[in-house]
Amino acid sequence: MYAIVNIAGEQFKIEQGQEIFVNRLEGEEGAPVEFDQVLLVDNEGKVNVGTPHVEGAKVNGKILSHVRADKVKVFKKKRRKGYQKESGHRQDLSKVLIEKITF
Repeated sequence: MYAIVNIAGEQFKIEQGQEIFVNRLEGEEGAPVEFDQVLLVDNEGKVNVGTPHVEGAKVNGKILSHVRADKVKVFKKKRRKGYQKESGHRQDLSKVLIEKITF
């Protein structure tokens, strides 16, 4: 059984017991979270597609930790002008355990 869920503007294919990294969520570590924007549910071959969401479908999970992603380097340069600039960025993420998919 799997579902496709919209979490913080991104779509994820999830299964029960899976751990995923999503953009930082509000809440403490260990707090339960509920996602109700379920776009598709596949239950052993029986597919329910929402328009735009599946009625009554929910995904329950738990925030395991708040982490930061690896640094992404941003380098800008203009040739023959002596201009170059380097900066970096680390995205804040939340690690979420998917506990239950109901529909």
